[in-house]
Amino acid sequence: MLYLTADDVRRLAHESGQHRVLVLVLSYCGLRWGEAVALRVGDIEFLRRRLAVADNAVQLGVDHAVGQTKGKAVRAVPVPQFVLDELSKQCQGRDRNGLVFGDGATYLPRPKSDGGWFAGAVKRAQVQRITPHDLRHTCASLAVSAGVNVLALARMLGHTDPAVTLRVYADLFDSDLDRAAVTIDDAYSPANVGKVWADETLQAVEKATKSPSPA
Repeated sequence: MLYLTADDVRRLAHESGQHRVLVLVLSYCGLRWGEAVALRVGDIEFLRRRLAVADNAVQLGVDHAVGQTKGKAVRAVPVPQFVLDELSKQCQGRDRNGLVFGDGATYLPRPKSDGGWFAGAVKRAQVQRITPHDLRHTCASLAVSAGVNVLALARMLGHTDPAVTLRVYADLFDSDLDRAAVTIDDAYSPANVGKVWADETLQAVEKATKSPSPA
């Protein structure tokens, strides 16, 4: 698995020019390429901050065949507000049925592996050599680092079974185990629990001494 950092994504998006918003959606929403290029303006639920991912556009030569997503179901994908703001600008002047990316009428072709706009952006951004699909893995990495739990991540990525998410991204959850140990220690260690009890006792005593005596 290849993962970019948030700073890598920022530089890559900047170097992607007119495809900047697409890179942000792939990196922070975890859509597959075909799902992203099939996204229509009406699929963006701005008030709920969700994407309704229903279609997948598969490139066949110069044409595209549109069908169901890999999970064969419409899924709601959360969108960070800063990405939603960028999508709002991207969709200005476009019909509700228009495609979000490309010219709004035709599906955006997958970039060439050598010499295409994505490869050029990767080189200029000076990040490790990746493919657009690696941005889906990057999304998983950034989500786990931000504390998103595996059930939410599975729904976000369209995995019908969270066990698939755990299996594919097992390496990402090692740091989660470390954080779990620290969190449990902070909450339940005798030293910390004793301090909480002492603080509560002190607060109760102070409250009692400040209360007026009954007449």
